[in-house]
Amino acid sequence: MADLLQQIVSGLASGGIYASLALALVLIYRATRVVNFGQGEMAMFTTFVAWSLANHLPYWAAFALTLVIAFAGGAALELLLIRPIRDAPVLTVVTVTIGVLIGLNGLARLIWGNEPRQLESPFSTEPVRIGGVAFSLQDLGTIAVSLAIVAVLWLFFQRTKVGLGLRAAALNPSASRLVGVRVGAMLALGWGLAAVLGAVAGLMAAPALGSFDQNMMQPILLYAFAAAILGGIDSPLGAVVGGLGLGVIVNLLGTYVDVVGAELRLPVALLIILVVLLVRPAGLFGREAVRRV
Repeated sequence: MADLLQQIVSGLASGGIYASLALALVLIYRATRVVNFGQGEMAMFTTFVAWSLANHLPYWAAFALTLVIAFAGGAALELLLIRPIRDAPVLTVVTVTIGVLIGLNGLARLIWGNEPRQLESPFSTEPVRIGGVAFSLQDLGTIAVSLAIVAVLWLFFQRTKVGLGLRAAALNPSASRLVGVRVGAMLALGWGLAAVLGAVAGLMAAPALGSFDQNMMQPILLYAFAAAILGGIDSPLGAVVGGLGLGVIVNLLGTYVDVVGAELRLPVALLIILVVLLVRPAGLFGREAVRRV
């Protein structure tokens, strides 16, 4: 029983990372109806930025400054690359996000080289015992940070005028313009917040990986896709539940099912995508699109 609880907590820690990135995917999808394939590389790039800052600043100061830089970078990407092609076919926008993926990966290699880096965890590696069960402080800290960011975003969207404006701009841009919502600014804000969520995912993932390079977020992005599809690609709540649930499921299968092991965890996540798309294409919390004919 103790080992099961430890594995669940470890799965929730991984799931918190997946949930952060999945929520970023959902934010951009709701705003533009396009999946941002560059989201993982945006997170990777800000992780390298954090690594550079952490060499000169205390960890949490570097963490906060990285989030500010991530927000500015995400908003700039929307302004410079996405807004000019906002009315273009969906495939054009998707192609641009793939270009962001390739471009940021190459730029990171140009700036920081190909050598693996290490980012120290802000949480102690010493275990803490709760009810006679030893838990990793790093896992508990990752869960706490991920859920705190999600909670702050929920309050922002539910309790502030700017958050309500962002939701309105994402759901119905034309009607929002008629009531005075600056849709362009709201879309830039959405990309900035998505970049912040990606940065949190990268900063929490880097210490857990031990060392990281420019490919660090690629498998995590696939898990995030699986989480977003599991919960519903247009549902923020679904992204969070899907990420946490996927983290626990994959971790338990990898631990207790010998056939899966560590090597087949990612294929299991991809299999979950396939099954959900076949059984419930809208995801667990998504809504079926209804068209009037």
